[in-house]
Amino acid sequence: MSANVDRQSAWTLLTQYTMSESLLKHALAVEAAMRAYAVRFGEDPDKWGIVGLIHDFDYERYPDAADHPRVGAAILAQAGYPEDIVHAVLAHGEHTGVPRISQMDKTLFAVDELCGFIMAATLVRPGKKVSELPVSSVKKRLKDKAFARSVNRDEIYKGAAELGVDLDEHIRFVIAAMTEVAGPLGLAGE
Repeated sequence: MSANVDRQSAWTLLTQYTMSESLLKHALAVEAAMRAYAVRFGEDPDKWGIVGLIHDFDYERYPDAADHPRVGAAILAQAGYPEDIVHAVLAHGEHTGVPRISQMDKTLFAVDELCGFIMAATLVRPGKKVSELPVSSVKKRLKDKAFARSVNRDEIYKGAAELGVDLDEHIRFVIAAMTEVAGPLGLAGE
C-alpha cells in the first residue's frame, strides 16, 4: 500500500464525509469483519480493514445509486488509494455492474449487508449483546421481510455463495468479528 494509505488517513477521510453515528458504526463493523476474513484467507488485515472502513464513506453525501460508490471511488483514486481498493469499493455496489474479481471484492460484498443486519438483530434482543446473538435468530429475522427492510437479503445470500461459505458459518464468523469491536459498535450490552 502507498505510504499515505493507512488506517488513520482512512478514518480521517471517513469522518470528513460521514457524520452519522450509525454509518460510522457500520464502517467499524465492516472493518472488523474484513480484518477477520483477511486473517482467515491469509491476506493483509490492515489493507482489508481499510477497505471495510471506507467502503461507504461517500454514502451520506451521495446516497443516490447513480453516485454511490462511484463518487467515492473517484475520490479514493485521486487520493492515491491502490487500484484494488478502489475496485473493491466500486464492486461492493451491485448496481454498479463492476464485477467482483478478487477475494477482497467478494468478501466486502459478502459482509456489507450482513453487518448491518446483525447490528439490527442485536439491537432488538434483550441485553443488546452481539456476542449472545444466535445464528438461528439472524436466520429467523432474515425471513421476516418487515424486519430491517432496507437490508437486501438477496445480497446476503449471494455474498455467502460467492465467498463459497455456508450461510450459517458466515453469519457465525461475522458475529464473532463484530464481537471483537462490540464496545465501539454499542453492542456490548446494556
